[in-house]
Amino acid sequence: MHVIAPQAVDTLIRLLSGDGYEVVGPTRRDGAIVYDRVGGLEDLPVGWTDEQAPGHYRLRERDDDALFGYVVGPHSWKKYLFPPEETLFRLTRQPDGSFVTEPGPSDAPRRAFIGMRACELAAIDVQDRVFLGQAVQDRGYAARRRDLFMVAVSCAEPGGTCFCASMDTGPRAREGFDLALTEVIDATQHFLVAEAGSDAGRAMLDRLEPRPASDTEQAAAERVWAEAPSMMGRSMPGDAREVLNRAFEHPRWEETAERCLSCSNCTLVCPTCFCSQVEEVPDLEGQRTERVRRWDSCFNQEHSHLVGGPHRESVAARYRQWITHKLATWHDQFGTSGCVGCGRCITWCPVGIDITEEVTAVRRDPEGRG
Repeated sequence: MHVIAPQAVDTLIRLLSGDGYEVVGPTRRDGAIVYDRVGGLEDLPVGWTDEQAPGHYRLRERDDDALFGYVVGPHSWKKYLFPPEETLFRLTRQPDGSFVTEPGPSDAPRRAFIGMRACELAAIDVQDRVFLGQAVQDRGYAARRRDLFMVAVSCAEPGGTCFCASMDTGPRAREGFDLALTEVIDATQHFLVAEAGSDAGRAMLDRLEPRPASDTEQAAAERVWAEAPSMMGRSMPGDAREVLNRAFEHPRWEETAERCLSCSNCTLVCPTCFCSQVEEVPDLEGQRTERVRRWDSCFNQEHSHLVGGPHRESVAARYRQWITHKLATWHDQFGTSGCVGCGRCITWCPVGIDITEEVTAVRRDPEGRG
């Protein structure tokens, strides 16, 4: 382990920019902490934190100058690797009446992500399985994933809707990063413990001119890792997969549907959801058309449209599909859970439906006699 000063994060951002990376990190805008391009320390949400509960998100000022004293906001890194809209290919009519097909743009900027939480690293691993681990790889995702430089930050103060510890995806960043930072701050000291996770990360860390961490500084970082899980406001039952696989006809789905707006907020903020729809977008002259992929949601009735109409017409059926796929059948499909415990779906649900509460309720009353 090594130690760097808070100001070294500014140096890190500028070095990455100088190396040709588009640096993306947390910044404060529109009453939330969102991910956008950053040029230096002045763009980070220094001295701010977020207050989260079911259906509730607020920013408030801290009483210190923590660089990463927040949890996660409405954005996930998914929007950079699996963008909300993407042109897959174009078809153009030629003067002789023939057609030429060309793929959509696949060139992607070299990006560096700053401030990734452990749950978000886990989410990218899940999406790698979806888009790169199948028989046919997603060309656009592969291009954007290539040469990505990832700087992780271990959570020191998890939020009220976090439950990554129970999903074994955090709060400490353990793998999948180039650099990992743990921020230590109290009344007398403020420093970051840095660990390299790749050759590129080690090379960058050397350029920051760190010093070896003392035993006291290592112990301070270890306290952050040890204390963070106890601050989480939620926990997912360890047998969620088995519980949901037995609950297809459980009355809880109808009870939840009475509250659910089927608005799709949970799937839009989720860092692993990958539902999409494909549309043909012709020009007005009929000479060219584009096939465009856009984000969709299993909460949209038309998403399950088959011959004869939507397969899941009721809100109850759509909610059951989402939660059962996320926590149970995702294992069968991709060999892992589709949930990483970030808590976004709880925070950004307008009516505060809590995925951990739903599983717990079904587990408590498996026959639905309650």
